[in-house]
Amino acid sequence: MKVKGILSEEKVTLPQVREVLLGVESQRIAAEKEMSYEFRRSIEHANQLVKTTPEKSQALVVELLKLEKMKPEIAYRIANIMPKTRDELRAIYAKERFTLSLEELDAIIETVVSHF
Repeated sequence: MKVKGILSEEKVTLPQVREVLLGVESQRIAAEKEMSYEFRRSIEHANQLVKTTPEKSQALVVELLKLEKMKPEIAYRIANIMPKTRDELRAIYAKERFTLSLEELDAIIETVVSHF
């Protein structure tokens, strides 16, 4: 498959990607088309890493964006990874030019746990 151009671009969470991939898979099965190795591996990857539903992940992103020091890129990364500990969360914020206090880390983790 060759990509000729980008029509649009938007951020999505991994559960949303999985939902789209499964929709494409069902269309290909119905049309009796062969699925490429890369496509099958993409579905496997999404199935292994998804920890919540698309609706819950999008609600988590909305809640995270309400917090201070939260960028959209980081909110989507948190929704994809669903960190459970402060260390996992610090790893996500490692490239940022600021550090989070323990209270801010705990607030983010509580938000993540509430959407699990």
